[in-house]
Amino acid sequence: MAREFTRNMLVMFVSIMIGVGIITYFVADIMNRTKIETLTTQHVVEIEDINSRNENFTNYYLQGSITMDSAREIREIGNYYFDFGLFWFNNALRILTNSSINQCIENCTLAMASYLQSNEKFGDSRPFFEQARTFTNNSRYLEVLGYYVGFSQAGKNITQLRYTASKYLKEAAENLSAGDMGNFSMLLENFNLTEDMYGEQVGGYNDYRDQIDQFLFFDSIREPH
Repeated sequence: MAREFTRNMLVMFVSIMIGVGIITYFVADIMNRTKIETLTTQHVVEIEDINSRNENFTNYYLQGSITMDSAREIREIGNYYFDFGLFWFNNALRILTNSSINQCIENCTLAMASYLQSNEKFGDSRPFFEQARTFTNNSRYLEVLGYYVGFSQAGKNITQLRYTASKYLKEAAENLSAGDMGNFSMLLENFNLTEDMYGEQVGGYNDYRDQIDQFLFFDSIREPH
């Protein structure tokens, strides 16, 4: 009886140990599965966050670039009309004719409209680049976005100066036509002073432009270099 009791106890003990082992295995398996599911969820959230940041960065950058490119193109149109306005003004100084004066006034008016529109678009582009900066930690991207912000402000400055210069030139031509040489001299002096200020600031604009035009934003080489 003692042996049979001992044998039964041993079988029971072994059964209990096997049961404990099986339960432990299932508990560990459940815990591991839970950890894997948790990590998977975290990774999905992190990937979604990265994708969202990339999409927002690209969206704001592209909107800013499109707006800025438009500002640059319109500025060039303004320069075209300004140069013709100045040409006809100088022509009117040599040979005072209504045709030259009218051509000067017309081109200056068109230049003013273009510079004003360009000025507004340069201003509109800046917030897009500032928003793009909040969606990246890449030092190279932050650097070039700083150039874009500076470029937008430089663009506003020089288009405002050229708008003012075009206005002075137009009014000078009008006073020349009217024979009011007092106002003509004052307006011509203001025009020259404004053009001097433009000459001082356009260099900074060109520097920003060159930095941006030489920068390869979306690099095909993924590794740091």
